[in-house]
Amino acid sequence: TPQKMTVQDVPGAFPTVDVPDHAHYTIGVVILIVGITGTLGNFLVIYAFCRSRSLQTPANVFIINLAISDFLMSITQSPVFFTNSLHKRWIFGEKG
Repeated sequence: TPQKMTVQDVPGAFPTVDVPDHAHYTIGVVILIVGITGTLGNFLVIYAFCRSRSLQTPANVFIINLAISDFLMSITQSPVFFTNSLHKRWIFGEKG
């Protein structure tokens, strides 16, 4: 039977760099701040668009589309990046 190869079987497949711990924590904190700001700011844009009839113009549909996509990116990507920065490695396994 053929043997399944993993990343560990290929030397140099993903070279790593030894990064100081404080760099991981600094990046994690910055990403957390950006994620919280992006989530709150885009939520307020979406809320204002939904509550105000005068903002619901065809031109603003493009802006609300950007706000929704940015909100979803902030909600899904910031926690993952923040958690990985605190652990200083990818923690979601080979399939993740």
